[in-house]
Amino acid sequence: MISEYNKSMRESFRRAGFSFVLLPCLSLLATFSVGQAAKKSATPGASGEAERATNLAESGHCAEALPLLRRAIRQTADRELKKRVGLDGLHCAMTHSSPYDSLDFLVVLSREFPRDPEVLYAATHAYSDLSMRASQDLAHEAPFSFQVHALNAEALEIQGRWDEAAAEYRKILDINPMLPGIHARLGRALLSKPQPSPAEVEQAKKSFEEELEIDPRNAVAEFVLGQVAADAKDSAAAIRHFTRATKLDTGFMEAYLGLGTALNSAKQFTEAIPPLETYEKMAPDSPTGHYQLAVAYAGAGRREDSNREAALQRQTSEALEEVKRKAAIAQEKQTSTDTQPPEPK
Repeated sequence: MISEYNKSMRESFRRAGFSFVLLPCLSLLATFSVGQAAKKSATPGASGEAERATNLAESGHCAEALPLLRRAIRQTADRELKKRVGLDGLHCAMTHSSPYDSLDFLVVLSREFPRDPEVLYAATHAYSDLSMRASQDLAHEAPFSFQVHALNAEALEIQGRWDEAAAEYRKILDINPMLPGIHARLGRALLSKPQPSPAEVEQAKKSFEEELEIDPRNAVAEFVLGQVAADAKDSAAAIRHFTRATKLDTGFMEAYLGLGTALNSAKQFTEAIPPLETYEKMAPDSPTGHYQLAVAYAGAGRREDSNREAALQRQTSEALEEVKRKAAIAQEKQTSTDTQPPEPK
């Protein structure tokens, strides 16, 4: 069914820039807590302009501190002090009407502390707030633009309100039917429903075909048309679309898997081997890839290779199930902890 490859399509949509825009609100309390955490991490004996800047920021003088913090974040060699400067600068920028000044601090923090949970937490809130502010500016400056409709549609998709999202994309097409990307987004919304009707699948197919008329190099549109054809047991059309997708984007690993699978379905086993081998190199832990390659090798008379891939398919499946099992146990423990009543004092 269409729903079985929705996840694959979502990843493919992201590759083509069809991003799902997240618009969470930033809690000033959360940002404030980051600033307080930074204060606690101050390096004893730190001196100079960086120390003065952080002291100003942490005592509530952000307007005076920000210019000093911007210089200090690039000049300070001490890592703990640099992190403190960055988090203080981020806090001041985001809470004192200078949100875009936060970008200077985010660049350095993300580069210097890419795995630090405190930095990642602060960056998450900062980027969320910047996204919210930009969307508000867009709605204020151009309330009737197609970009506002697109933003609304993407937010509706996040909420799973597919029909309403599709309606927003149709409004954009009423404004400009030749706008690149919108036909494909409409098709995406239609196919993302849990159980799209045959009529909706046909509408989506038409939308992706119209997208290709506007943008013939859209690899994702070709890929989705290949998936629709494969689901309809039309191997010839599936092979045609998947082949185009792999040629338009040589790194599109899902398209190689789709092509190899379609060729297997058409019993063109020898032809299926190259795209499936390409996919396996890109996704060596995929049980599906090993399975399809085992089928292709067996069909081509390469029994030893087929047996090897079948063994790999079993190994990767077991490894995947073990990961799922551990995740389920961890989730169960977390749920149990969250639901336990507090101990009496």
